Amino acid sequence: MSDEELDSLDLDNKTFGVIGVCGVVGNLVARILMDRGFTVVGTDISSKEDCRFYSSFEDYDIEIFFGGHPEEFFKKIDFIVPPPSMSENAKVLDLALKKGIKIIELGDIFKLFKPEKPVICISGTNGKTTTTTLLKHIAYSAGIKPCEHNLKGMQGNNEFIPSLQTRLNGDLAILETGTDGTSGGLKSIIDLTHANFGILTNITVDHLQNPHENDEEDFITRSFLEYAKVKGELLKGIGENNGTLIYNSDDPTIVGLFKEIDFKGNAISFGIEDELSRVGTKPCWCGRDIEINELISGCGSFECECGIKYEKPMYLAKNISIKDRTFTLESPEGESEFTISLDGLHNVYNAVGSIIAARRFLKLSDEEIQKGLLSFKGAAGRMDIVAEVDGKPIMVDYAHNPAGVETILKEIRKIYGDTTVVITITSESGHEGDIGILEKALDNVKYIVPASHDSRLVADELLKSAKEASADFDYETLKNTFVFTDISLKQASNFTLGANTEQVIEGVKAALKTDSNIIIILGEAGFKFRSAIINYCREL
Repeated sequence: MSDEELDSLDLDNKTFGVIGVCGVVGNLVARILMDRGFTVVGTDISSKEDCRFYSSFEDYDIEIFFGGHPEEFFKKIDFIVPPPSMSENAKVLDLALKKGIKIIELGDIFKLFKPEKPVICISGTNGKTTTTTLLKHIAYSAGIKPCEHNLKGMQGNNEFIPSLQTRLNGDLAILETGTDGTSGGLKSIIDLTHANFGILTNITVDHLQNPHENDEEDFITRSFLEYAKVKGELLKGIGENNGTLIYNSDDPTIVGLFKEIDFKGNAISFGIEDELSRVGTKPCWCGRDIEINELISGCGSFECECGIKYEKPMYLAKNISIKDRTFTLESPEGESEFTISLDGLHNVYNAVGSIIAARRFLKLSDEEIQKGLLSFKGAAGRMDIVAEVDGKPIMVDYAHNPAGVETILKEIRKIYGDTTVVITITSESGHEGDIGILEKALDNVKYIVPASHDSRLVADELLKSAKEASADFDYETLKNTFVFTDISLKQASNFTLGANTEQVIEGVKAALKTDSNIIIILGEAGFKFRSAIINYCREL
């Protein structure tokens, strides 16, 4: 509808009919309307038993017709709200129009009902889930209620979920905002949520599809910078809203974005001070590779001939003790001591971003923030110790790209020493991503169990190349590092679910035969089949 038509609508005491309430959009729209006091009647072609998100209606008074759209449904409603996927020529909409029922589109819902609350959007390649979950936990511990989508099994970080979530009941919105790499997607979320705060954790060379051209190096550079520009839409959107962006200034890609984008908001930089790990490289905006004295993958100190260089951030974590989980935060407000409940240098980054947001966005004291930091148990599937067998911890982590794998394995090695990793990953970056994941693992662990079809494929390729003396790795070293399962590793999925339940359990079984100090199962499959891992370990 036009803005004039929407303004002229009489919504008082009206009933909304929402089609597809078992789907993501229908569920959220129905709850948005009920949160505002409207009567809602829903329909869905699914049965009640198959209604995936039915539990989210537990505290709502909603009548739902399952298995179709009966005549009685149309008799009860004044407006009808179809899902965005429904054709405008659908019979159900034609019938509604014949009965004089006005159609309210999803775009109309966004216009009619604004968020009317503070909104922070958190994005980046790695760390955004933990940062989002931690900041929410700090809010809850201080008596602040963020709005939640409550869609079980849904991460909900892209498409329409964040934009609809902001319109649900809550004191404010803390949103993880991802992207499928499509230009305009992240900016659309910022526009629809009216976000006035943002956190950008990092941008790494992941989520890139296989090259379709001969010059692979040039492809990676161009594709990475295109991907970085998509992430940069967070800067653009927050800037246009005259908001505040909290960003990791140890990442040269993010620092370079400020030159690429005319940011008009308030920028707050953060970083950490610790022992350097190694020298790495990333594509720079000028077309060269920029060298980074890395702290974690892709982040550290840097300088490029084009002028992009490291500068001390406004908020600096220093005197870091990984063992004690403590650090000193140097900031414009002075120095403060913090203790976190999470392991690893990467989680210091996550904590610092959350602390700044808790101070600036949530308006909390350091005492309130510290309370939340200490009581946080971690994001689901992140460094999650799920069992212990003969004194050996069994950990699950959702890491699924080369940078994420490298970061987590480095930190695990620092804490536990000799590590066995079970790789259940199929990389969304294709075969090159699978190669990168195994290469990162080879640099950081004692044993590797390739439990997915794609990781086993790469392991076989590396062994073959090493045997022919055409690889960077020694054959005997690889032979002693790889631990193979006894089952055939068929492709579990055409997407990112790299292994099925049996393949994951067989991977754990093989890992338990090694003499490492810890076993970590990496990837979406390890996270999805977490309960199966727990049950298997209990039976031993």
